[in-house]
Amino acid sequence: MDKIGFIGTGSMGSILIEALLSAKALSPGQIIISNRTIEKAEQLAKRLGGLAVAHSNVDLAREANIILLCVKPLEYSVLLEQLAPVLTAEHLLITITSPIKLEHLESKVPCAVVRVVPSITNAAQSGVSLCEFGARADEEQRHYIRHLFAHISTPVEITEPFLRITSDIASCGPAFLSYILQQLIQDAVEETGISTEAATYLTSQMLIGVADLLREEKFTLPTLQQRVCVPGGITGEGLIPLQSKVPGIFAEVFRRTRAKFAEDQELLDRYLNEQPR
Repeated sequence: MDKIGFIGTGSMGSILIEALLSAKALSPGQIIISNRTIEKAEQLAKRLGGLAVAHSNVDLAREANIILLCVKPLEYSVLLEQLAPVLTAEHLLITITSPIKLEHLESKVPCAVVRVVPSITNAAQSGVSLCEFGARADEEQRHYIRHLFAHISTPVEITEPFLRITSDIASCGPAFLSYILQQLIQDAVEETGISTEAATYLTSQMLIGVADLLREEKFTLPTLQQRVCVPGGITGEGLIPLQSKVPGIFAEVFRRTRAKFAEDQELLDRYLNEQPR
């Protein structure tokens, strides 16, 4: 039985652990966790039914043959220095962060490296997970990753040139969409006096209903718009300000995320290269 270690039990680390347990993709006995603040790891282990807690990242790597790195990018240098003496060619290292390059990770470790970019939607065993495989990852390891994350998502294999845009849509997208819907709620309240609670409930149920229509493939996004927006109707009138202000807004979003991504990559590459191995 594979032992899977999670280094970092913060927001995304804990979401992945809980989702994989809930989907019965993993059993508690397969999971080992570590965290910079060990009390947080112990609290999570107790809440989820007795996961094993490693008292150091080295101890975790000695016990787990598959390791998920769920830490912030600037923690990687120290982490890799800790793990280097105990990692072997039989380990599989999974990073969930996007700025660090797989080839850079491969130059620091003797094992296969893959990237899995999760989404908060995975907490509901939905959405996608983006999978990028390093040069050393063999077909058995690729199959294992796809099979594991298929329990909580639809795994989608990507290549490095499309890492940023796919992450923007699949992983950052829930935050973008959430902001837009909050604006819909806020303006509804301010313009009409409807209560925030009522507007929030209606908006949430509308979003769930749209997702169900798309999941069941009853409509595509364009046909959904066409069916709701009848000629000369009220919906069409409401679309007029959207059609004048929304086009191009996401081009600016993507330009900004690409620029920030490039900045983070440059900073991280410089930081990792400056640290002693």
